[in-house]
Amino acid sequence: MKQHRLAAAVALVGLVLAGCDSPSKEVELKTPEQKASYGIGLNMGKSLAQQGIEGMDPKAMAQGIEDALGKKEQRLKDEELVEAFGFLQKRAEERMLAVSEESAKAGKKFLEENGKKEGVTTTASGLQYEVLKKAEGAQPKATDVVTVHYEGKLTDGSVFDSSVERGSPIDLPVNGVIPGWVEGLQLMHVGEKYKLYIPSELAYGDQSPSPAIPANSVLVFELELLAIKDPAAAQQ
Repeated sequence: MKQHRLAAAVALVGLVLAGCDSPSKEVELKTPEQKASYGIGLNMGKSLAQQGIEGMDPKAMAQGIEDALGKKEQRLKDEELVEAFGFLQKRAEERMLAVSEESAKAGKKFLEENGKKEGVTTTASGLQYEVLKKAEGAQPKATDVVTVHYEGKLTDGSVFDSSVERGSPIDLPVNGVIPGWVEGLQLMHVGEKYKLYIPSELAYGDQSPSPAIPANSVLVFELELLAIKDPAAAQQ
């Protein structure tokens, strides 16, 4: 049978359940094999959840993996399995589309209200920013490499990435980041700190780069421009 990504994920999740009389029964996690099995199940379970796959039956998964390992005859025809996988995939896609559409509406409303706040400037592209700390340093060009500190959040305040938390600023090419950053960085002077409110079309659009950033998300960054790198040093 042709392998399906969802089928593979389901099978791997079943590894942690194989050999258990019931999914609710406490399993031992002492040996390397047991720990690895748990880790595989945990990772695949998270993957299924992130894909929006819901309603999975742990007992059925355990039965499937038990039959496969025991080289028993499969209980369902290939056609039935393909149909079931297709149903789950379609349902997950429909749910993700609904979430994406809701995120787009919420983002538009957020930006409309945020743009009315004192100190917030909206550019022609739709990027919004406010100056948290002013300075008189040089301004970078699109071709420059800069050193920055940043913290990225969703509009609900949840942090998805932070060089501040890691305690280490990063070097990056101005023209090698998302459009909202490309524009925002060129507005800044070295030493300044901005708060950028980036519409989804200037970030990742209807794509989700990671589970922490849903599709069509407005991104909020506190961005501090620490330095413009010397071109010769940046090439080393």
